Amino acid sequence: MKFNLIKKNNLINENKEDIYTDIGLNIDSYIDDENVYGSIGKREHLAEFFDIIKDVISNDTVKQMKNYRQHCNTSCYKHCMQVAYFTYIACKKLKLDYISATRGAMLHDLFLYDWRKKYRNIDISGLHAFIHPRIALKNASEIFDLNDIEKDVIVKHMWPVTLSFPKYRESYIVTIMDKYSACLETYLYLKHKLQAKSFYRYAYIFLSMVFLGNF
Repeated sequence: MKFNLIKKNNLINENKEDIYTDIGLNIDSYIDDENVYGSIGKREHLAEFFDIIKDVISNDTVKQMKNYRQHCNTSCYKHCMQVAYFTYIACKKLKLDYISATRGAMLHDLFLYDWRKKYRNIDISGLHAFIHPRIALKNASEIFDLNDIEKDVIVKHMWPVTLSFPKYRESYIVTIMDKYSACLETYLYLKHKLQAKSFYRYAYIFLSMVFLGNF
């Protein structure tokens, strides 16, 4: 079955060199529509990606990840989808089990609470970094029939913070993509903040000059 993937706003510039990162950063702004057919060029791989996680992202419990922030201003839901997308690309190129890896990546942060201590509304025993993979695995296992790779992806995605080594190559890919996404999200957030500060600084100088010029 073909899917035409539609971005909610305008399509991203196809001429950008790193189209995978370009799409990955905006992955949650794409939708799949079975009723619209046609070629989308370089984005045809998105049809398979969304088909793999379709039942996952349509689940109400999984959708609750939209209510919790992960890194900076990125929700757990968007972060998981970014990691899943980058995992899909890498594992498919490496001829690994990209389906299991992608599905596991989409569920890797299904812990469903605000991990920031001052906003946390539940009691957890231990540091978030160490315990949230087990919580995510428990939550995911209650909803889906997970295979061994998916389970390992979820519970080991924080390696080497969690000392147990991943059992599968797919799990190592997810740990790398998780950290890549986290760094990317943080970098873009800080870049935006610095640009905003620069804008306000120059606006202040300009307005001050205009104000002083009237005297």
